[in-house]
Amino acid sequence: MSNTAELLKGAAALFPDEVVTTAHVRHFDLPSNAGRFALITLDNGHDHKKPTTFGPASLANLDLAIDQVEKEAAAGEIVGVGVTGKPFIFAVGADLKGVEQIKAHDDALAIGKGGHDVFKRLAQLAVPTFAYYNGAAMGGGVEVGLHCAYRTVSASVPAFSLPEVFLGLVPGWGGCTLLPNLIGADKAVTVIIENSLNQNRQLKGAQVYELGIADALFEGADFLEQSLLWTAAVLRGEIVVERPVVDRGDAWDQAVERGRFVADSKVHGAAPAAYRALDIISAAKNGDLQQGYDAEDKALADLMLGGELRAGLYAFNLVQKRGKRPAGAPDKNLARPVTKVGVVGAGLMASQLALLFLRRLEVPVVLTDIDQARVDKGVGYVHAEIDKLLGKGRINQDKANRLKALVSGVLDKAEGFADADFVIEAVFEEIGVKQQVFAEVEAVAPAHAILATNTSSLSVSEMASKLKNPERVVGFHFFNPVAVLPLLEIVRGEQTDDASLATAFAVARKLKKTAVLVKDAPAFVVNRILTRFMGEIQNVIDEGTPVAVAEKAVEPLGLPMSPLVLLELVGPAIGLHVSETLNRAFPERFTVSPNLKAVVEAGKRGFYVYDSGRPELDPEVAALLKQGDTALTEEQVRARVLDAVAQEIGLMLDEGVVAEAQDIDLCLITGAGWPFHLGGVTPYLDREGVSERVTGKRFLEQGVASVPA
Repeated sequence: MSNTAELLKGAAALFPDEVVTTAHVRHFDLPSNAGRFALITLDNGHDHKKPTTFGPASLANLDLAIDQVEKEAAAGEIVGVGVTGKPFIFAVGADLKGVEQIKAHDDALAIGKGGHDVFKRLAQLAVPTFAYYNGAAMGGGVEVGLHCAYRTVSASVPAFSLPEVFLGLVPGWGGCTLLPNLIGADKAVTVIIENSLNQNRQLKGAQVYELGIADALFEGADFLEQSLLWTAAVLRGEIVVERPVVDRGDAWDQAVERGRFVADSKVHGAAPAAYRALDIISAAKNGDLQQGYDAEDKALADLMLGGELRAGLYAFNLVQKRGKRPAGAPDKNLARPVTKVGVVGAGLMASQLALLFLRRLEVPVVLTDIDQARVDKGVGYVHAEIDKLLGKGRINQDKANRLKALVSGVLDKAEGFADADFVIEAVFEEIGVKQQVFAEVEAVAPAHAILATNTSSLSVSEMASKLKNPERVVGFHFFNPVAVLPLLEIVRGEQTDDASLATAFAVARKLKKTAVLVKDAPAFVVNRILTRFMGEIQNVIDEGTPVAVAEKAVEPLGLPMSPLVLLELVGPAIGLHVSETLNRAFPERFTVSPNLKAVVEAGKRGFYVYDSGRPELDPEVAALLKQGDTALTEEQVRARVLDAVAQEIGLMLDEGVVAEAQDIDLCLITGAGWPFHLGGVTPYLDREGVSERVTGKRFLEQGVASVPA
């Protein structure tokens, strides 16, 4: 038994639930008498809904397939070897389920070395090797192809990436070493660092070709056939693949520096993966592949036993699994069909909602407002956005015409909503206004119609309290911008019935949103936590801490933006309104900042001006601030903010605002853009010891989003 086989056999014991990928070898004669060819197909026996991955047993299967073709190549029986995947999937990388079970550095090292040892053999065969990226390829799937001499890609590939840094790892089976040596350091930094840290941005097939990762691009319909014709031409010498010379001078170092700038702007040094990847890319400049592979092995092993990876995998599982099966949602068979949607209001939020319902449900959507000019503006916004989609080639002219025909606006709610199945309001955030709107809608909408509110902080039960049928009112809270943030907080009022709730969840699924069931408690989940977080920042500023110190204090969390930039995005007036709502509910914990009030009353849009291109405290805002004389250090501010957040989460779980801590993390990741490497917030609070200090216990058991004990 080879060393690799022994290594993989030992590692396999750690992956008892591995979905094993087979590596079928089949032989045929290439076109144009180019010779006998061996094609290895990676397939886990499931359809495209369960993508092919590489665990230890899967790598061992590929190793055995390479044993076979190695002998055939040495004996002169074949002229080349190709690797491809099952329909729609090439391979999506390492089997991460088993990674969560690893506790020992040696075991982690074995995973890295095992992958390297198998993939390297492809590069060492006595005949040319070809990778045919026929479908989705990520991580180890991309890397197995990088070890081949030539690569083709299908134009229909929807997702191609090295997402490891996003999860808290490095591309550790050759990605950090081979990619910069193939396409240059700058393009490699874009793929490995920048795309990963931009919410795991994916490449399409054409981009893979344009970057130079693939040598040829073919249409999906006859991709393999065209790839084999191309292979035959390469082997016969009719096509010579020429790749640009990689710049190993200053351009390489500048690319690494750019990567560090991107990492600093995204994670502020708070997560190690990007920096470890950049160190390997930097060292790969000398072209010594084995040195690079050894560095990848070590980085992989170190990071596998780090908190960030565990939090990253936890976050990934929350979004992929829990996000698709919401805790506490009623039986989906209770949901009623929705064939027409009404939107009360035609302002920006209402118009964004109308566009989303229109695009995803493709049913008639009707907007109403208090005057014709507003209605026309709302419908006009939707039409303009459809034209943009048409201009970008995202939809064709027929689809654009159909969508435009489905959206309309009227002043008379009776005319607009008489046959609507789902009516959502997005009017001014004032309980009296919303009660009046719902009373008007109830009078004209069918008895079965769902009445949904997009309120961010008001009581859904109170909104429904004066209606004849309060059981059909449900909170349906979107996050801004609606098209970007996936979260939808679905709020069950005291009287909301299961059928209405089931319909809300069914609609959320069609809207492709991540729905989380929340109790009708003030500000629900995201706004309650963010308001407590921001409130503590504002408190320390009001007491005398300089604005810059308060802002810098939370940088180590690696949040997508600083607290006051976030306040600017939300709008100071909305921030103030939510803090006033929560202050009425919980006066002992939520304050209303007099300085924030002054900023809002002065009509300021935020604390900063950007004259130099960077945020600087607006002198007019600085003149408004009235501060005390207690200035805290960054460490003191951070401790105070984190303690406040941990206390609030503990209270929310005690109140049953959501089913479990996992739902709080899912909300913060999908509704507030909190980073995957934090796992939302509770794994970070656990890891830093804040949870136990404040609540006396961890939010998550050891081994959940952390290394098992």
